Amino acid sequence: MESTAPALPATPKQIAYAHALARRNGTLLPWDVQQDRRTLSGWIDTQARMKPMSEVDQRPTSKQVAFAEKLARIKRRAVPEECFRDKGLMSKWIDGNR
Repeated sequence: MESTAPALPATPKQIAYAHALARRNGTLLPWDVQQDRRTLSGWIDTQARMKPMSEVDQRPTSKQVAFAEKLARIKRRAVPEECFRDKGLMSKWIDGNR
């Protein structure tokens, strides 16, 4: 006969981290997952591996912007406005204007 240990409640640190991951990933943190330490740990592992889908990740880095603006001054042209909203476009503009 298998003995089952009582489920341990999730720690406050686990719950806080899980809420932060849920916000970052734009997902819901189910109530039942928060009730058990092991279940929440598994949920956290899965969510921590996910890449954030926020708009901030699509924007160019400050280094890209600074370099593009430097190139634009040297070449006496403007960086297209859409490049400031997408890091892929910014990268292509930089490569084409080196």
